Amino acid sequence: MKDLIYLTYSEIKKKLNDGSLTSKDLVSAYIKRIEDTDSKIKAFLAVDKTKILRQAEESDNRRKEGKQLSLFDGIPIGIKDNICITGEITSCSSKILENFVSPYDATVISKLKQKGFIFFPRLNMDEFAMGSSTENSAFQTSKNPFDPERIPGGSSGGSAAAVAASMLPVSLGSDTGGSIRQPASLCGIWGLKPTYGRVSRYGLVAYASSLDQIGPFSNDMDGISDLLEILSGLDPKDQTTAKVNPFESKLVSEMDWKGKKIGVMKTEDFNFSDDVNKRYLEILKSLEEKGATLVPLDFSLLKYAIPVYYLIATAECSSNLSRFDGIRYGLRKEGSGKLDDLYADSRTAGFGNEVKRRILLGTFSLSSGYYDAYYGKAQKARVLIRKQYAEFFKSVDVILQPTSPTTAFKVGEKTKDPIQMYQADILTTSVNLSGVPAISCPAGLDSNGLPIGIQLTTSHFDEVTLLSFAKSIAKLEICKTPLPKEIS
Repeated sequence: MKDLIYLTYSEIKKKLNDGSLTSKDLVSAYIKRIEDTDSKIKAFLAVDKTKILRQAEESDNRRKEGKQLSLFDGIPIGIKDNICITGEITSCSSKILENFVSPYDATVISKLKQKGFIFFPRLNMDEFAMGSSTENSAFQTSKNPFDPERIPGGSSGGSAAAVAASMLPVSLGSDTGGSIRQPASLCGIWGLKPTYGRVSRYGLVAYASSLDQIGPFSNDMDGISDLLEILSGLDPKDQTTAKVNPFESKLVSEMDWKGKKIGVMKTEDFNFSDDVNKRYLEILKSLEEKGATLVPLDFSLLKYAIPVYYLIATAECSSNLSRFDGIRYGLRKEGSGKLDDLYADSRTAGFGNEVKRRILLGTFSLSSGYYDAYYGKAQKARVLIRKQYAEFFKSVDVILQPTSPTTAFKVGEKTKDPIQMYQADILTTSVNLSGVPAISCPAGLDSNGLPIGIQLTTSHFDEVTLLSFAKSIAKLEICKTPLPKEIS
């Protein structure tokens, strides 16, 4: 049974459908792995063993009776703690929502239920998805399975770590400025941010509404493409979902690099670690040898992505988090009996330092006298970044960059310097600002045995091309990234 946890998503899907594996056996193996391993990784905030096993038994019974819901019936999936599931606590890893039980399902959860997936909530995260290391959780710091002294990335660090530690084959996260791709990179797995509007945000607790997107993590490429097909589509409950042709995973096939134009960046313009820089250049050389044409792109606007992102994201966060006031739901701190004190006391006790920092920054940038100087200018710069991506894709088929400028750093290494922490997202935030899709693909290990990730980006709603290129990257020998079996 122990070897079941090392199966890829594709192998699990095949074995469940040919009858050589039951969902109960598979789920039991993952639960045992979690019991043995998660004390070191801390990916999960809770695991309801009884409820999970009951779901697996129901799936097996459906298959026995010829009533299976889909080819995915019985596949386990982890859920980030900011995606609502009826009857489950959805705390966003925050004390202000520590005991909040969701009364409804997010749209993505409803779609997964219709297919028969087995839910493993709740995966740890940076509080309200604000962070790059999962050190901002109010409850625990998740660790990197390749080295538990290092961070797994964030804000979806628990979702990435659970897959990398072979505690699950797939999971869901959310990506506002890189919160799927960056932890996927640091944990050596696959992570996709779909085009903004491809996947419904209904039931995702909002951080920055114009940037947030739900997306999948997987231990292989097929898990990414299958989940995107299931999750995507127009949703009447979310007016930001787009009416476009549906994504079909069957259209994803390995790309022939010959004649393809790949947009690349000048590595000397960015502070990449030596190992990341070396692997990036090795991959480019390999693709050039396969017939691809490398096209240098001008990423000069990228230096503005971090300040633009943090002005827009924090402004939206200030607005979205105003609903947590100690009155309607969530933590309530009674004090002097004055309404203003109730607001202040509840929010002071309920929010962590990083959330408070971003609320303050966002409130300031939206305030009278500063709106045009900061938020207004940031929105104008965002338009320029979006236009630049449109220009890029007139001359290239795909953009290829490192996902993160470094591999995983040690726990506590950057907590005292928020600006340094924010710089970890230098290569991912511009994608969210422009709304285009991007995927982080495993790209081997550095000299310390830590994963390197490579980011692919294509134009709006062109996920078929994106995932076809990613499937081809997976074939490169230098990109093979074995996941750790033993967690020290």
